Amino acid sequence: MKNFCVCSSLLLVILSLFPSSSTAQLTATESRILFQVQKLLEYPPALQGWFNWTNFCYLPPSSSLKIVCTNNRVTELTVVGNKTSPSRLPPSFVISQPTTLSRSFSIDSFFTTVTKLSNLKVLNLVSLGLWGPLPAKINRFRSLEQLNISSNSISGSVPASLASMKNLRKINLADNMFNGSVPDLEGLALLEEINLGNNHIGPAFPSLGNSLVSLILRNNSVRSEIPKMLTSFDQLQQLDLSYNKLVGPIPSFLFSLPSLQYLNVAQNQLSGALSLNTTCSANLQVVDISQNLLIGTLPSCVRSKSSNRTVFDSWNCLSSGVSKYQHTYRYCHKEALAVKPPVKTQQEESKIKIGVVLGIIGGIIVIAGVIGLLILLIIKKVGDRKKKNTFDSRPHLEKFTFQASQMPNSDARHVPQMMRLPTLGLPPYHVFTLEEIEDATNNFDASNLMVEGSQGQVYRGWVRDGAGVLVKCVKLKQKNMHQNLVQNVEALSKLRHRHLVSVLGHCTVTYQEPPNAATTVFIVLENISNGSLRDHLTDWRKKDWLKWPQRMAVSIGIARGVQYLHTGVAPGVFGNNLKMDNILLDESVSAKISNYNLPFQIGSNGPKTSAEAEKEDIYQLGVILLQVLTGKLIKSASEVNELKLELEKGLAEGQSRLRLAIDPSTQGSFAYQSLKTAVEITINCLCRDPSKRPSIDNVLWNLQYAIQVQEGWTSSGNLSAQM
Repeated sequence: MKNFCVCSSLLLVILSLFPSSSTAQLTATESRILFQVQKLLEYPPALQGWFNWTNFCYLPPSSSLKIVCTNNRVTELTVVGNKTSPSRLPPSFVISQPTTLSRSFSIDSFFTTVTKLSNLKVLNLVSLGLWGPLPAKINRFRSLEQLNISSNSISGSVPASLASMKNLRKINLADNMFNGSVPDLEGLALLEEINLGNNHIGPAFPSLGNSLVSLILRNNSVRSEIPKMLTSFDQLQQLDLSYNKLVGPIPSFLFSLPSLQYLNVAQNQLSGALSLNTTCSANLQVVDISQNLLIGTLPSCVRSKSSNRTVFDSWNCLSSGVSKYQHTYRYCHKEALAVKPPVKTQQEESKIKIGVVLGIIGGIIVIAGVIGLLILLIIKKVGDRKKKNTFDSRPHLEKFTFQASQMPNSDARHVPQMMRLPTLGLPPYHVFTLEEIEDATNNFDASNLMVEGSQGQVYRGWVRDGAGVLVKCVKLKQKNMHQNLVQNVEALSKLRHRHLVSVLGHCTVTYQEPPNAATTVFIVLENISNGSLRDHLTDWRKKDWLKWPQRMAVSIGIARGVQYLHTGVAPGVFGNNLKMDNILLDESVSAKISNYNLPFQIGSNGPKTSAEAEKEDIYQLGVILLQVLTGKLIKSASEVNELKLELEKGLAEGQSRLRLAIDPSTQGSFAYQSLKTAVEITINCLCRDPSKRPSIDNVLWNLQYAIQVQEGWTSSGNLSAQM
């Protein structure tokens, strides 16, 4: 009897370790549906481990797969694949692998199957290669609150049935091939976020409810005025209408929307002048009105010098503020006249007949005017030939100013972006758990290992919001470990700056293994994948548009990053291994310093004092500037001395000699005084006597002076005349 009781107790204990059948397993029907989904998606990597005995409700969530069950039903399904949407690839990009599922794939059959998961509240199907028009049966998801089918190749119009999904809170259709108009979504009273970016939607502006917090319509074909309905969007925090064909004025009410923090209407055809009485909401942090046809003076709350917000206003025809990269009034006036007005309303159509009559009369007047103008031009041309030697040639060059000064979209705006807020776009600093680190790196999978050396390993990874990161593993030495740990972690959290590959968070793990405990710190950093400064100077396609203003902007960015390391944190961070490979350029070609001396590694570069390490940083910065100026990559100390000597001779012998020492691809794009200032500070940085090298503040001051001289020279028309 005693043995029986013992056995019974053991059996109860064992059974208690397993979850009850009511929550441990999906219904047989929903399990079959998931296996059908696996087959229809052609077995993507995230689903390849599924077998008949798979318990879907207890699969560990990862960046590519997440299944949540409630009462034996699937309520959340997230599947992220590895197929890049064609909308995210540059036109000239050579595609090495299929971006869509095979020809046998049927999007109608797929959604017929997946909509049978009738309890779904969250559905994320990202980068899976889905193609074809989105079927109307999408509205069978009666309980759906979040729909994300971004980064696929779904085409056709957005189905009208979407408007009947009353529980939707978030919609993400970005990076697809949708076209035409969006159905009226005003009835979706709970909708807070909608992302339609990178499609072909238009020409009408979508009709939406005023409960939105985020509206992204970037890079579409919307051709209309900014609608007045946005006046009532009191909860809107993010509004991105950039890269469309919006026309007309920018309404003043946009800037005063009470909750708005981010406003981007860049790269449109918006024209006219902003009212000087425009007021801005106190929450407004970023405004981008660049690359439009705006004229006049900016109101005081939208000027770039505003201390509490960042404003990008380049490539308009504005007369206020800094004049760099502005067209003249004539350009905006001409382009605004060429912009086709929005579609006429029915009331306006009634005036067409009168317009035709007036048009005929006007045509006759215009023809007569053209004939008269031709006569005047012929007379003037004859007179100009007689006076050819008495006139300055510059008015002739000004005729070509605007065509020559226009830069490609990829680089026209990156100089103003250097003025962004220090941590703009970075998520809050986060203390990660070991589980999150393992999840991000796929349990430190060998395929994600990028670097392994004396300082530890570096893995690539992806956090749960999909952002790419680097995870640096640093094993701490036992000596003074505990007393330094708290201090170093605090210093680590401050290394967040727009010109650093910033620290996003960390995780500290202590392994209690005899005879001694061991502590590892996992440091999570931004992953900048746009290449290094060396890459940009060796690729002739990228190098060609790195003209003088862009090189100065990159140099200033590097100097600001070094200044922050030296003076922006206490104690300062010195000995930062500054070299071309460690200067990364993000998508806006803004410089970011990588592989700098992290707090847990301070002292690892040898016995140098802080003062010595500081001057070593200045020398290394000088070597980088030397390569930026000359366009020549340096491999040895002797090459540094040769190029430095060449610059010194150029300064001594005058303009023509100095110009020969500079990268030929920058010729015609710099003011000589700007060049001379940059060369002088570079030579000072390379001084053999460390004590005579300038401070980082002095370097930054000189580089900023050089760009100010450049801006004045550019605004006078010299850049467009010589390029």
